[in-house]
Amino acid sequence: MKSVTRLDLDDARSLIEGASAEAGRIGVPMCIAITDESGQLIAFERMEGGKVTSSTIAIDKAFTAAAAKKATHDYGTASQPGQPAYGIASAIGGRLMVVGGGLPVIWQNEVVGGIGISSGSPAQDQQVAQAGIDAWMAKQG
Repeated sequence: MKSVTRLDLDDARSLIEGASAEAGRIGVPMCIAITDESGQLIAFERMEGGKVTSSTIAIDKAFTAAAAKKATHDYGTASQPGQPAYGIASAIGGRLMVVGGGLPVIWQNEVVGGIGISSGSPAQDQQVAQAGIDAWMAKQG
């Protein structure tokens, strides 16, 4: 048997709170998704004004980051023509995201979940995702 460490609902709320605060600070309402380590959705928030089309994108960014254990912007680099993961964006019915804004949530060197952000530029999405993780980490002690 194996024990699995994963995010719970309180963790997800903390991640959303930190991401939402940063999104408010930069003035870009976001869609924020949190998944467990296998990419299954725990919590989602679409801030007032967050793009409706960004809901699915945020969820898929969190899914990619957690399940593939890799930041989505890293897949963006690796999936360009001639690179080792070229074409991966079409895998799993197109769910694998290759645009910045999805980060794995890591605790004690293990991926315990994922955060996906969408509605801003890829750089803004990534910044807000990192702020969510930083806020969550600060609460871990």
